[in-house]
Amino acid sequence: MSTISAKASDVERQWWVVDAEGQTLGRLASRIALVLRGKHKPIYTPHIDTGDYVIVINADKVATTGKKIDEKIYYRHSGYPGGLRERTLREQLDKAPTEPIRLAVKGMLPKNKLGRQMIEKLKVYAGPDHPHAAQKPELIEFEM
Repeated sequence: MSTISAKASDVERQWWVVDAEGQTLGRLASRIALVLRGKHKPIYTPHIDTGDYVIVINADKVATTGKKIDEKIYYRHSGYPGGLRERTLREQLDKAPTEPIRLAVKGMLPKNKLGRQMIEKLKVYAGPDHPHAAQKPELIEFEM
């Protein structure tokens, strides 16, 4: 038997829809990262992007455990001296509800060109509507 290594031309991408309402942020992000990497497919190859597209809807209704909603802090820096800004998860969900999911998934992907290519296949929307109906995405449900 020989080991099969996928080529970029062999990969068939599928579109999936995930409803984030009531899902725990970290658990949801780890399952989304698995689909974006392509680890759910038998042709998974570590150095090739074999993953699928993932559309996340209802990102503003994601759940967290414990006191994370008030104690988890997101940092960003403007590049200027004294330019460090911070927001709690509650503030982040109010101002940019798609960012907590995007950042959580991004942290679970490789930190190289391949990871940057994978995160582009993630589409996150705050409400229940998305503009990707033409791709005929299928609903994927993660058991909790």
